[in-house]
Amino acid sequence: MSNKFVREEKKFLEGPRARWKELKYVGGVVWQFLKGFRALHFVGPCVTVFGSARFKEDHPYYKLGREVSAEIGKLGFAIMTGGGPGIMEAANRGAKDVGAISLGCNIVLPHEQQPNPYLDKFVDLDYFFVRKEILRKYSFAFVVLPGGFGTLDEFFETLTLIQTQKIEKFPIVIMGKEFHKGIISHIEKMMEEKTISPEDMDLLLITDSVQEVVQHLKIYASHKEIVKLKPPRKASWILAESKVRKSV
Repeated sequence: MSNKFVREEKKFLEGPRARWKELKYVGGVVWQFLKGFRALHFVGPCVTVFGSARFKEDHPYYKLGREVSAEIGKLGFAIMTGGGPGIMEAANRGAKDVGAISLGCNIVLPHEQQPNPYLDKFVDLDYFFVRKEILRKYSFAFVVLPGGFGTLDEFFETLTLIQTQKIEKFPIVIMGKEFHKGIISHIEKMMEEKTISPEDMDLLLITDSVQEVVQHLKIYASHKEIVKLKPPRKASWILAESKVRKSV
């Protein structure tokens, strides 16, 4: 395992260590946040699309990811994914189809995945929790397509933060009703047993309709002044910052 941050995280989670080692870890975390800020601070309104890396180009979920991302891109949003293959590639490809900005925010793993060819900008982050905070910071909405543990982790952690009022509510869309029927049933069971409140789900849309997704985002965007819908901030050449530009 060659990546120093992967090695450092494993060591950190083994238990208490010397103080200087813990400080060194904190410094690495701060650097990762700064790396994310510099890459994404000047993007403007953005929607993040999640889904499995394992679906091929001819799979219905790949096609759905490409279609919904293209329609969201037409609204003026940049499309962000994990930057890899499968549904991530489909979403970035959909953005490129309509001339929207296409972004990748990858997590570095022992078995590295290569960035897909439909990206205008790509940033590698080494810690899952840093990546999740960066995605939440810059995303106006999440669109969740069929995926694995990582996709569900992003989904449920974000719902928890909304429920506990740690973050402002923002739209979360689940697409692939048949694939997610077990999860949907479990959410309904939690509401039935009153372990969650119906209002916790106010901004959760479950649909297979691309147009319904588009309308859902439009309605929420019209409700109030939202910082994430403002034009991108200006990059400073003094700080060697650069605006994200669409590649040809």
